[in-house]
Amino acid sequence: MTASRICFVGDSFINGTGDPEYLGWTGRIVAAACQAGEEITYYNLGVRRDTSADILKRWLPEVSHRLPPDCNGKVLFSFGANDIILEKGKMRVDLPDSLNHTWQILEQAKLLFPVLMVSSPPLGNDEDNLRLAALSNQFEQICLNLSIPYLDVLTPLQQSPIWLNEVAANDGAHPQSAGYAELAELVTNWIGWTSWINAKKA
Repeated sequence: MTASRICFVGDSFINGTGDPEYLGWTGRIVAAACQAGEEITYYNLGVRRDTSADILKRWLPEVSHRLPPDCNGKVLFSFGANDIILEKGKMRVDLPDSLNHTWQILEQAKLLFPVLMVSSPPLGNDEDNLRLAALSNQFEQICLNLSIPYLDVLTPLQQSPIWLNEVAANDGAHPQSAGYAELAELVTNWIGWTSWINAKKA
């Protein structure tokens, strides 16, 4: 079996901020896949407060060091929450810029690697989540246009008492272990993920 190398690129939710077990959702889905027989080298490239603008600048050099051309390399992106946060009354990244950055990131990534995208999960503020849902819908359309599988975790987690309660009890943005486990379960059961990790390098 050819081992996969997977880079997870994004913000504090990729990083797993708030999880006392230091796994987040990405560590959990890789652990589950390996327990099921996959062989994966896991790179967590989540940076707190990173916006789409930050990720556009850094993703390719960071990923290229970890995924040389002769390996079975894959990249999963998840970001967006930091773009819609209000600072001084305006979003940190304007919507058209967010969409432009994301198109550039995904279009280039797809030429080089198998790519997935997972939406940002919800925050603890309803107004933030309205802006995040609008952004997530646009990201989903970009992925559709580029034929990149996209998973919406925002919608189901907005209905999750575990996620919402942990976010409220923690810092208002990030859950703890049980919340990340819920997010991980959504990804683990997604056919986009299961078929992707089973695909071997041509």
